[in-house]
Amino acid sequence: MKRLASVLALLLFLSACGPQPAENSAAPGMGGNGMMARHHAKIPENYAGLTNPVTSDEASLERGKTLYTTNCASCHGDGGMGDGPAGAALDPVPAAVAHTSQMMADDYLFWRISEGGAGFSTTMPGWKALDEQSRWDMINYLRALGAGTVTPGQGMGGAAYDHEIQAARQAEMLAEAVKQGVISQDEAEAFKLVHDALEKYQIEHPEIRNSSANATERETAALAALVEAKAITQVQADGFREIHDKLGTAGLMP
Repeated sequence: MKRLASVLALLLFLSACGPQPAENSAAPGMGGNGMMARHHAKIPENYAGLTNPVTSDEASLERGKTLYTTNCASCHGDGGMGDGPAGAALDPVPAAVAHTSQMMADDYLFWRISEGGAGFSTTMPGWKALDEQSRWDMINYLRALGAGTVTPGQGMGGAAYDHEIQAARQAEMLAEAVKQGVISQDEAEAFKLVHDALEKYQIEHPEIRNSSANATERETAALAALVEAKAITQVQADGFREIHDKLGTAGLMP
């Protein structure tokens, strides 16, 4: 509890005092690369701070499944792995939303579902035509897909979310980065170690995910908590950011 309290205090400090990236822009040092730019963008005021008012019960998940299958699965895949048939030719490729939904805050997900790819040069349509409950139902279903608590439909093709598949994709990306000389093998291994610890921490602490801080601030606070818990060292935390920047600048992170 003491460690969590210190993390929340750090989040409040960062939110109040830290520099904010311009709306729809990459956070400083993030290389301007697509997914990082999207995930670290400043959330518009009319969406910032929203939390899901819809309980993730059986009824909500069933509604969300129908909406997702109808509107999203053709690009993002039945299991939310970004491998739907209509997404194969898109650039950038559709996100693995079952995975990213585990780490992104309610307000971010509601914003992106509502507004789509506007401002980010993606082809994702906005879904503001759907009422608010429907959009929140979709978020509940996305998170359930990533948590493995629902069985994906089989209408559009694509794999169910699988941590091993996601890990294999990351391994392929890191191997390509080493092959291109963007990072060393030691850096690839260090990145994986910190990335896995960071992802686990963010999933296990939804109160961090849905804090008022932006994505960059939440990541900073989570890394600080991992250092305090001695799960990683400060050198590893600092190195993670540097490697992240290299991968983004090289365009290896989608």
